[in-house]
Amino acid sequence: MAATQRTQTELQMKAKKALQTAVDPVERLRLACLTRGANGIKGLARTFKIMDDDENRSLDKKEFAKGLHDYGVTEFDKAQIDELFNIFDKDKSGSIDFDEFLVRLRPAMSQSRKTLIYQAFKKLDRTGDGVVTIEDLKGVYNAKKHPKYLSGEWTEEQVFRLFLDSFDSDDKDGRITKEEFENYYSGVSASIDSDAYFDLMMRNAYKL
Repeated sequence: MAATQRTQTELQMKAKKALQTAVDPVERLRLACLTRGANGIKGLARTFKIMDDDENRSLDKKEFAKGLHDYGVTEFDKAQIDELFNIFDKDKSGSIDFDEFLVRLRPAMSQSRKTLIYQAFKKLDRTGDGVVTIEDLKGVYNAKKHPKYLSGEWTEEQVFRLFLDSFDSDDKDGRITKEEFENYYSGVSASIDSDAYFDLMMRNAYKL
């Protein structure tokens, strides 16, 4: 259900190539994240989340620069980071709204693709609490067909955990929020030009 290795590799190659000629600072940051795969944007989001000590969901310029550095984004010098920050700091308050930043950084997606992503998440989130856990997956995802389960190497629980971890970037907390799910699939979406193919992939993966 998560992106295949082939899709991931295609996405990374596509992003690396586009990064060589991209000029727009926001597009360059987006591509720099996507060179790390479908989890790239989510990984940067997690880095910023960890730094948001006071949990006010905003970042000042120093935090923003440190977050990029900690995540290993080396494609920007100080002047370019300042320019990026000023683009995201629309109201010139000296801080960036975390959610607005993420929405802007996600690759653009058609409404039809977003609808499919929301439908898939809703199907997984059986309890309707906005978070997918192992308990949610039990009635939706058949772990018993997984090769590692069939070979006796893994338990059903381990298969479920692997599924959840494929959407997580760093902390592997065994939960997927709607925001994480959308961030992940916006990365996958960026590697698929055809709406029809994306539609088919999502419907097959989640039996929509």
